[in-house]
Amino acid sequence: MNPSTDSAGASGKGATLSADEVLREFRESGALLEGHFILSSGRRSGAYLQCARVLMEAARAERLCRVLAEKVGAATEGRIDMVVSPAMGGVVVGYEMGRQLGVPAIFFERVDGTFALRRGFEIPDGARCLMVEDVVTTGLSSRECIEAAEMEGAKVVAGCCLADRSGGKANIGVPLVALAVLDIPTYLPDQLPPDLAAIPPVKPGSRGQ
Repeated sequence: MNPSTDSAGASGKGATLSADEVLREFRESGALLEGHFILSSGRRSGAYLQCARVLMEAARAERLCRVLAEKVGAATEGRIDMVVSPAMGGVVVGYEMGRQLGVPAIFFERVDGTFALRRGFEIPDGARCLMVEDVVTTGLSSRECIEAAEMEGAKVVAGCCLADRSGGKANIGVPLVALAVLDIPTYLPDQLPPDLAAIPPVKPGSRGQ
């Protein structure tokens, strides 16, 4: 697992968070897990980022999202009207990003396998939206969320996440701003390296245990 060396500028006293510092936040909160994991895409990995744990302390969530909001502001042009996120992973980080940016934050939920708005959520026609995820691996759920938002009338101008574990290779169809870019290999189930194949797999996260 190789973190990038890019730094993220923070508001306030010019603080920065390097990818190594972001990883330390994950480790200290017990959010960086090692073992043999089945990802939501079906691929396998020797590391898993459980963002629910890194976000469960409000002060840490505020600190990380403040830096991420600064990166988003520097990378995007024009206003952002609303934050949209895929449930479940994007709900907490999406709320905090909305708070940092001073805009409403809503989330999409899967209904019969497809992302949809519930709970009275609506997107004004033409609203400039930021798609917010916790972790991006293949980018599939991000693309599905963006497509669902655009079907509701949004103009999605960018996406962001706490960690892009694809090493910057994930394509979500719009610019992706990550607090940390990590190169964490994933494997097809029939192409596991011997050390990973020797460990019983588990399926963590909101769709697993």
